[in-house]
Amino acid sequence: MIWNPAAETASRAERCRLQLERLRGAVAWAGERVPFYREAFAAADVDPSAIKSLDDLARPPFTRKSHLRDQYPWGLFAVPREALVRVHASSGTKGKPTIVGYTRGDLEMWREVMARSLALAGAEPGHLIHNAYGYGLFTGGLGVHDGAEHMGVTVLPVSSGNTLRQILLLQDFRPQGLACTPSFALHIGETMREQGLDPRAVGVGYGIFGAEPWTEAMRRQIEALWGLRAVDCYGLSEIIGPGVAMECVEFRAGLHVNDDHFLPEIVDPVSGDPLPEGAEGELVLTCLTKEALPMIRYRTGDLTSLDAAPCRCGRTTARIARIKGRADDMLVIKGVNVYPSQLEAALLTLDELAPHYQLVVDRTAGFPTLEVHVEPAEARVVAWGGFDAARPEVRGLSERVGEMLRGHLGLNLVVTIVPPKTIPRSEGKAVRVVERS
Repeated sequence: MIWNPAAETASRAERCRLQLERLRGAVAWAGERVPFYREAFAAADVDPSAIKSLDDLARPPFTRKSHLRDQYPWGLFAVPREALVRVHASSGTKGKPTIVGYTRGDLEMWREVMARSLALAGAEPGHLIHNAYGYGLFTGGLGVHDGAEHMGVTVLPVSSGNTLRQILLLQDFRPQGLACTPSFALHIGETMREQGLDPRAVGVGYGIFGAEPWTEAMRRQIEALWGLRAVDCYGLSEIIGPGVAMECVEFRAGLHVNDDHFLPEIVDPVSGDPLPEGAEGELVLTCLTKEALPMIRYRTGDLTSLDAAPCRCGRTTARIARIKGRADDMLVIKGVNVYPSQLEAALLTLDELAPHYQLVVDRTAGFPTLEVHVEPAEARVVAWGGFDAARPEVRGLSERVGEMLRGHLGLNLVVTIVPPKTIPRSEGKAVRVVERS
């Protein structure tokens, strides 16, 4: 189903007209209400009235995550703190958290775009969704929750963690939809199998997975485990939270951006120059209708491409390709650029491996090195009669994985086969890269 046909199937001309009108208003609102933007626009000679077409989007300067930290906590808000009805924040693992807030109007808009996104994934009024995204300062749980309630879906607000309780409720409630990180979906399903249970017997029809990068190979693993249709959900708290973009369950040919509220563009990650449609680069988003925190040309750091052609599902919203990774997640090993998602895609092609891995980057020496930790598949360990790192079969598997990665990446990497269940399982966002410095 299409939740809002008027907005999601509008003609290209009507969409562009609305985007331009809202872009002028968003730039004017930010410039009038936020001292940071007022100064930045003045320095760049940006006049909202001079924005005559969407091509003029490149005129305002970029907003970066560092600006939110520099203006911590309320400096980028366009409304008084008393006008906020909710506040969310990042984890702050790399310094002070980034603070985001919402007016009542912002929450209404968030519920709307999230309802569209849930409908894209296959949700319908009357369905039951098992929501295992984290609640609290993280936007995922409450974002899905409010959007589902808005469209008339029953929400089971389980939150993340407590895997055994998740399994009990999944069996007892038998929801149509499952919402969580892809790594947690794998963990729940594997734990069920260890208990002699079949995740497919629960009858979940669709899974809404996001909040961390994941590959087509992991999609196939999850779908085989659960017997569902897995769709990719994209969002970030600085823009709104979940609800920025979602794949359609029918075709999964890119993630539909709610571009009447969030205007996308692709720029060169190094120069910041605009790139043509179809080119891969960094996703930049402008909030067209937000009141509290009007992000203008926010550099997400996420690498993707843009497709403005209508989708076969009937929607005419622009689509982004699945996120390849973050520009700042790129590892430079022996002069070769490597993204964790590339390694994941390669590793999950081997049936001999479990779908869990960790990349250990050691920066204590002059040049960084990368060690890949992987687990053997359960069936392989059973065939061996148990795990012993000294077994020839284990050494042989390590050599095969190394050869495969060399073929994919052109790198000689240290591959360590670790005992089953030793790589930490995630009940939230998976930690794929461990740094030693």
